[in-house]
Amino acid sequence: MEPIALSKNESVTANRKGYLFTNRDLLRLFLPLTVEQGLEFLVGIISSVMVAFVGEAAVSGVSLVESVMALLISLFAALATGGAVIAGQYIGSKQVREARDSAQQMFWFVSVISVVIMLVVYALKSFILYTLFGQISDEVRHHADTYIMIVSLSIPFLAIYNAGAAIFRTTGNAVISMKVAMLMNVINVAGSALLLYGFHMGTEGVAIPTLVSRIVAAAIIIVVVINPDYMLHMKKSLKHKFDWKLIKQILRIGIPFGLENSLFFIGRIIVLSLVSSFGTAAITANAIGGSLAIFQVLPGVAINLGMTAIIARCVGAGDYAQAKYYTRKIMAIVYASQLVFISLIIALLPLIMKVYGLSEETAALTHEIALWHGIIAIILWPFAYTLPVTFRASGDAKYPMAIGILTMFLCRVVLAYLLGVHFHMGVFGTWIAMFADWFVRLVCFTYRYVSGKWMRYRVI
Repeated sequence: MEPIALSKNESVTANRKGYLFTNRDLLRLFLPLTVEQGLEFLVGIISSVMVAFVGEAAVSGVSLVESVMALLISLFAALATGGAVIAGQYIGSKQVREARDSAQQMFWFVSVISVVIMLVVYALKSFILYTLFGQISDEVRHHADTYIMIVSLSIPFLAIYNAGAAIFRTTGNAVISMKVAMLMNVINVAGSALLLYGFHMGTEGVAIPTLVSRIVAAAIIIVVVINPDYMLHMKKSLKHKFDWKLIKQILRIGIPFGLENSLFFIGRIIVLSLVSSFGTAAITANAIGGSLAIFQVLPGVAINLGMTAIIARCVGAGDYAQAKYYTRKIMAIVYASQLVFISLIIALLPLIMKVYGLSEETAALTHEIALWHGIIAIILWPFAYTLPVTFRASGDAKYPMAIGILTMFLCRVVLAYLLGVHFHMGVFGTWIAMFADWFVRLVCFTYRYVSGKWMRYRVI
């Protein structure tokens, strides 16, 4: 993405020229990311439908484990984001060698940390199953045990894939990770269908293809990322020396973002423990409603990944006017795209409920969750989750971390218990608490953006 003149249709400031990204550039970045994320979430939904073939207890067990996996995966995802911010700012300041070095340091560091995370999961397996998940039936615990034993092996491979994908996104090339994701998800779905319906396996029938698909994805991304034709390529060597100065720069973004994500997922797990006390129907409705909710905000999740690279490039170039311009423009894109996705999901809810084959009670709860999540997300989600991307990409990672942690525990946890238990609202009360979290974030992040304090930060 080379600097170009601002087109007539983008004349925000009449006398300004040399905007970094055209509409075509944004499309080439955001569309593959949306496809990639869409495949990932769609496979998650398909997998939950397939697991439902085994039984609702299996759906509950898998969903509980996936909540823990999301927490652990978020740790190295945050580190990958930190590396992307540093590399993007170096590219913006036209220091390509330093950008390549930071990308390589991130790739190796994430890979090592992911192995540690995998070992921690196995060491704490009993604590996770018997303490963290709270009061669940033996049948649900059995399925969770089977799933966690197999899928945990895939953590390092998924980390490698995500690190490589982050490197390519930084240079505006999201097509590569999209193609790898397509292959990974085809293997996952086809393998699950074969093992579940062909060989009549249980939870293993979903876990094994997940592991195999991630191993394949990691192998392909390694082959591609060492190609010297790409700007941010890796060295073809297993010997690596960590540059702790660059690691420290990466961690300035990665640690706050990782801490925010970790505590966010811990809060979700605490709430999930509360949901488990409402019964299997509530657990299943919460799991399926969560899958549909993720799909509703899919464009925003995908665009946020690409937005990091865009804002980092602007900040690296020292052009905060462009950073503000692209923040406003991307926010508008998120609103428009999510309106389309959410409207589609809400329209298809009756059909989706039939596909899952749920009991009447579970289907009613799931429908209510998905409907209200979609309505509120249209209004609040972009300000709660897209706007803070600008802060992190500029180097202002501590503020969104502080706000995220505060709202998580005061709104999602405390309010969830208050509404769910004290006011007898059940599982839906936990979702209302989440909506309150979004509203507080909107207020705090809007204030930060308008104040301009985020523009005082720069990592390199």
